[in-house]
Amino acid sequence: MPGIVADPVRRLLLLGLAMVPLSGCYLLQAAAGQADVLARSEPIERVAADQRTAPGVRARLELARQAREFAVRELGLPDGRSFRRYADLDRPYAVWNVVATPEFSVAPRRWCFPVAGCVAYRGYFDPARAQAQARRLTQRGDDATVGGVATYSTLGRLPDPVFNTMLAWSEARFVGTIFHELAHERLYLPGASEFNEAFASVVEQDGVRRWFTAHGRPAEHGAYELMLAREAEFAHCCAPHAIVSWRCTPRARERCRCGSPSSGSSAGSSFEYSQLRSRWGGDGAYDGWFARVLNNAHLASVATYHDCVPGLRAELEAAGSLPAFYERAAQLGSLPEREWRAAVCTMSDARLTGSVGRR
Repeated sequence: MPGIVADPVRRLLLLGLAMVPLSGCYLLQAAAGQADVLARSEPIERVAADQRTAPGVRARLELARQAREFAVRELGLPDGRSFRRYADLDRPYAVWNVVATPEFSVAPRRWCFPVAGCVAYRGYFDPARAQAQARRLTQRGDDATVGGVATYSTLGRLPDPVFNTMLAWSEARFVGTIFHELAHERLYLPGASEFNEAFASVVEQDGVRRWFTAHGRPAEHGAYELMLAREAEFAHCCAPHAIVSWRCTPRARERCRCGSPSSGSSAGSSFEYSQLRSRWGGDGAYDGWFARVLNNAHLASVATYHDCVPGLRAELEAAGSLPAFYERAAQLGSLPEREWRAAVCTMSDARLTGSVGRR
């Protein structure tokens, strides 16, 4: 095992053992899973120089190197240890996240951890463990969903690698994800998932626009803007039905149970999506999302990533530059939660009702 990996693995395993009294098996699996990731990773230069490396992998790793340099030079993002290594995990996702909401609510349950604070999901390196946790939550009355995640950030605490799970993506998504994860290292508020994801998404989107402009590729820039517009319409399609479900009161539970999520909000969202799809000329980018029976946990996961994006994008436009935006975002993040939510998040009141998840 290369020396650069050995120490982080040892530290991580010791952290997992030390935290057993607080989080038991969950934190142990997280420590073991992260240790496995680090053990599988190696410097990108070494992988690229290896004659056994497939040309497509080598090309993507070169793109990662260029994107990382661009992020540091043009976007003012941290020049740390992330994305200097490559890890082939031999699986389709890096982790599987469980998102859960109490019945009749779109406020996600939150689980609290060292460093990250309280977050609106719980990650597992083993999909069977994630599914088992989702079943437990469902049996207790929650709505729950499990989703695969191709990459994640340790906020610069560890050398986050480029994963094999990212290689098949489009260039815009690939370089954008690198910008997104590095943005988490630039600014992260413990316990503020919606703010953190929106901040990183705004930096990602601005970074991809700058990337295509710098490389003189207006066609790709235009296609990216179209994709962002449709993504925003998709998020808007889900949000009204999420609000309807959240407004269900104890006295109206039976009516809500009949109308949401399995028939009411799910069917309403699906109908609106079918209209969007038709207007998009048959583009089925979100067919897979709507192919399942939706519940409030699905809606909450969309809101976590999209609810605060328009507000923070407006802050970027008002700031006029990324450095000024970073300063403004940090100022917002220093405010009490209710104030920054009211300033930039659409569902500010609803999201404040989120509860801490069961351990």
